[in-house]
Amino acid sequence: QVQLVESGGGLVQPGGSLRISCAASGFTFSDYTMRWYRQAPGKERELVASITSAGRYTVYADSVKGRFTISRDNAKNTVYLQMNSLKPEDTAVYYCNSRIPDDYWGQGTQVTVSS
Repeated sequence: QVQLVESGGGLVQPGGSLRISCAASGFTFSDYTMRWYRQAPGKERELVASITSAGRYTVYADSVKGRFTISRDNAKNTVYLQMNSLKPEDTAVYYCNSRIPDDYWGQGTQVTVSS
């Protein structure tokens, strides 16, 4: 069955960096666009970034453009989100998503940006 397992979250100071990962299994990873979403307390889940199957095209939310980079390694069935210049408003649970065609989600990884 489809499994998405996020890792790498944690506590980081404002201005710091963090890389989170999502390991996928149960489907042909290299055939599908992958996405990162986030959900802050009391807010709706929002799309942060997406990357096409071969990694050729990426899309970012305006709030993270120039600070976050999505990438993937199809040999490792893993998608990454490199987060730089982190701000307190980036604090959220970050979720990996695939749509094949139903939506599948990981369990999420908590990212907290605080001094």
